[in-house]
Amino acid sequence: MKPDTGFDPQRAAKKLLREARTGALATLMAGTGDPYCSLVNVATAADGAPLLLLSQLAVHTKNILADPRVSLMVDERKPGDPLEGARIMLMGTAARTDDPEARRRYLARQPEAAAFVDFKDFAFYRIAIKGAHLVAGFGRIVDLTVEQLLTDVRSAEGLIAAEADICAHMNEDHADALRLYATRLLGAEDGAWRCVGCDPEGLELQCGRTALRLPFAQPVHSPSELRQTLKRLAVAARAG
Repeated sequence: MKPDTGFDPQRAAKKLLREARTGALATLMAGTGDPYCSLVNVATAADGAPLLLLSQLAVHTKNILADPRVSLMVDERKPGDPLEGARIMLMGTAARTDDPEARRRYLARQPEAAAFVDFKDFAFYRIAIKGAHLVAGFGRIVDLTVEQLLTDVRSAEGLIAAEADICAHMNEDHADALRLYATRLLGAEDGAWRCVGCDPEGLELQCGRTALRLPFAQPVHSPSELRQTLKRLAVAARAG
């Protein structure tokens, strides 16, 4: 069999993780260690680590507090046979986080959670990934390390700090460009596309509960670099 030279497992895995809005969370039952699986909504931190908003009343949260080992599976949710679509299973540990950025990033991607985010029994959890297993089609099954999956943000402090302002600016002043990115560069249907996040490797767009990842050809590390990259992408999108 010839090698699949057009397949980039890291790019595919990061796309799945950044576009996921729901996933299957597996935990270990407190006291027995039996496997337990539940459906959860998902967002990502700046580096791509999964973020969850969980209630202490939920079984999966009680399990995490007793044993933090978890796995999370997300998929691309394509029409047709789900087994023909790409999916990735993440392994790691979940821990509560009080980082205000976790709250902001989660609510940007899961705005309906604003109705209950301040209930006393809810808290944010971050999954520290230890490894991942990607299934992206026939002959496209790859194990990935955490270094291959997460985005290095150490040299992009200014970009990460400005993310909220960047998203607000794009949504208020460049909504037309966002729609062009989605429809002409990513092949999506027209709609009220919004920018919900950015990082050194790409832009996150969302319309309703549909999310898309617009990857950059080269990493950006500052707001000024991002501005130039987005201008080039807008020119390319307008050119069709």
